[in-house]
Amino acid sequence: MKNRICRKFLASALALTLVGSMLAGCGNKPAENVNNTESSTTEANTSTEEANTAQTDNASDKEEPAAPEADTSAEEVTLKIATWDATTIATTAPLIEAFEAAHPNIKVELIDIASADYTQKLTVMLNGGNDLDVVWIKDADTTPSIAARGQLEDLTPYIERDGIDLDAYNGVASRLNIGGKQVALPISTGFYLLYYNKDIFDEANVPYPSNDMTWAEFEELAAKVTSGEGNDKKYGALLHTWQACVQNWGVQDGEHTILDTDYTFFKPYYEMALRMQDAGTIMDFSTLKTGNIHYSSPFQQGQVAMMPMGTWFMATMISKINAGECSVNWGIATLPHADNLEAGYTVGSTTPLGINANSSNKEAAWEFIKFACGEEGAKIYSENGDIPAMKDDSILAVIAGLDGMPEGAAEALVTKNIALDRPLDEKSAEVNQMLGEEHSLIMIGELSIDDGLAEMAERSKEIQGK
Repeated sequence: MKNRICRKFLASALALTLVGSMLAGCGNKPAENVNNTESSTTEANTSTEEANTAQTDNASDKEEPAAPEADTSAEEVTLKIATWDATTIATTAPLIEAFEAAHPNIKVELIDIASADYTQKLTVMLNGGNDLDVVWIKDADTTPSIAARGQLEDLTPYIERDGIDLDAYNGVASRLNIGGKQVALPISTGFYLLYYNKDIFDEANVPYPSNDMTWAEFEELAAKVTSGEGNDKKYGALLHTWQACVQNWGVQDGEHTILDTDYTFFKPYYEMALRMQDAGTIMDFSTLKTGNIHYSSPFQQGQVAMMPMGTWFMATMISKINAGECSVNWGIATLPHADNLEAGYTVGSTTPLGINANSSNKEAAWEFIKFACGEEGAKIYSENGDIPAMKDDSILAVIAGLDGMPEGAAEALVTKNIALDRPLDEKSAEVNQMLGEEHSLIMIGELSIDDGLAEMAERSKEIQGK
């Protein structure tokens, strides 16, 4: 136990260590918002301990709400909406602008929070009875715990009244039905792709990554295109510091989840990551972590040839290139897969929108959710290079045809199966945080792979009471 505490302290210390040598991506302008950082549905995993210890009423103990009556008044309403990194996410501003244009009596006040702090700060705000109206739920796996505390309005009466077709969300909406209550609707559903730098491959005279490539071939390809030394080095790949960028490949088959209590299925991918790190074909984990280097910087500066990352990064690349802030000649391919899987198997997550049960503007809040998660919001998302939860082939065609999207994008976006990176379960957030701690210790060499996986198993059993 003493050793484990020491290792947890080391992991926490590593995560908090920052140096002033953070790389700036492709001449990015300084953000106007001091909280500005890039977002991800699998971004840094913030603590949800307060959520687990909060003493509030369980939503299941409350009476079913009566069907609300639509508010037809023109009274001006201001909605307080919590989100993250609003100044850098390409879809946020046009979504708000379009909504306000369609609803001139409703104004939106965004509560913009830094991505890394969002989940924890949202928990504190909701537990404190904050008068937020709409909440973006960054980490979808925290939805059950928020709902269990009675902090999310049941959307079922609104959905039934307005005839919303939940089938349009490709099966994702049903996962947000908890205890018979539709506690949120999905606004976007991102999944992992392989981004690559065409110029680096051209310089090495190596063919571009294909849409049907195994992880073993990914590792071999990275070695072929790694070149140079020091500041001039071009790395074959970048595996970002999130545990998702190793562990996700273990759940890609859809047969395993992070709630398993035997994590040996992670082993091949840790072996690959450490081999590539030792060979110098990927950037060193400790350097990335202690330098707080965001994944966008090395890729946008042309330092890495390949990078597995979510579809949300497409919008960032399009925005930066169209603004003249980045000149990387980029491409995308389907995520590499295990030997026993077909091409098109990937990992993803959804981003839910919910109404704060404490809101005094629930009808206006529902209008926003209905707009953002509906056809209007889907159109705005697709036109800005992001993938909405309400999608079909026509939406993907719009995204693939956007100015700034690389050739062959339509083929790269085809998926056969999207496994959730984190199950929507009350224990997911705590287990995921634990996995992140052990991940850091494995990647810095403090724990062997086998010892780290054994620690994960033991701690997961404790968390889940198994």
